[in-house]
Amino acid sequence: MKIIIDAMGGDQAPLAPVEGGLRAVKELGVEVIFTGQELAIRDSLKRLGHQDLPQGVELVPASEVITMEDNPARAFKDKKDSSMTVGLNLLKEGRGDAFVSAGSTGALLSGATLVIKRIRGIRRAALAPVIPTAVGNTVLIDSGATAEGSPEYLLQFAFMGSYYAKRFLGVQEPRVGLLNIGAEPSKGLDLQRAAYGLLQQADQEGRIRFVGNIEGREAVCQGVDVLVSDGFTGNIFLKTIEGTALFMSQCMKEMFLSSTKSKLCALAMKNEVAGLKKRFDAAEIGGTPLLGISKPVIKAHGSSSAYAFLNAARQAREVASSGIIEDITANVEYMRLPDPEKAK
Repeated sequence: MKIIIDAMGGDQAPLAPVEGGLRAVKELGVEVIFTGQELAIRDSLKRLGHQDLPQGVELVPASEVITMEDNPARAFKDKKDSSMTVGLNLLKEGRGDAFVSAGSTGALLSGATLVIKRIRGIRRAALAPVIPTAVGNTVLIDSGATAEGSPEYLLQFAFMGSYYAKRFLGVQEPRVGLLNIGAEPSKGLDLQRAAYGLLQQADQEGRIRFVGNIEGREAVCQGVDVLVSDGFTGNIFLKTIEGTALFMSQCMKEMFLSSTKSKLCALAMKNEVAGLKKRFDAAEIGGTPLLGISKPVIKAHGSSSAYAFLNAARQAREVASSGIIEDITANVEYMRLPDPEKAK
């Protein structure tokens, strides 16, 4: 399998994506194509002890870089030779099996939609990270790809998230919840109330297992298998969880270092503490797929380290071989709006 990596995307580019890609070749047994500014990539390779391209590694030069300041809607027209654009075109041409980038989310979404295209019948692509909860893991969809949602978008997100939960979490009948400010059907804005009706009718028709609205606290403490949201709300929810995890980690560190007694306790619980930190570390997953795009496109965190890029490549390999895109493609008709006649 061949993974295309945008070597210029992310806060630590190009060193982190290059190092992560090299580790992916060695540890995952994949081949890697780096796209980006050739001199910068080769300099990173030299810093990592490679004078020439290692076996299993290819470099496709790209003279431009899409930055966070660029307009996402225009970036692919203004910078046609960017590392992201070149990488997506390589994926489109079939020169790789999946594409990984830690660059601008908006630009990646626009580029994937314009270059790779959405699966026919899918209205919007969605980011679907897996988040930890008190009872396991949950697929959050959408977490920032589509800020302004519609009831139909959320209905399709629910189906795509369910297929993803089946493939990656091993859940045969995923429980779908709608992120909202209360459990009652009347809660929320027009978007949530309309989406609730669509999801409820799809459940009554046996097309999905909808368990109703779920508040943020219950989503973390009680959990569902798929948590559906518009991208704006979902992104705030995700970033709040990430921030809370970092805050609690800092509090634990201060607590364990506060006295000799607490330091001894920390030493005794070293493995348990490390396991807890690992569970909330985004680098362990590496990236999240853009579900609804017709080929595997993985968005890595902007602050991704080399280890995170390694795991993003792992995620890309798993998505490419999982059959999730085929699942969505084959069931688009099944993801239709409910028949209004059956609601009478």
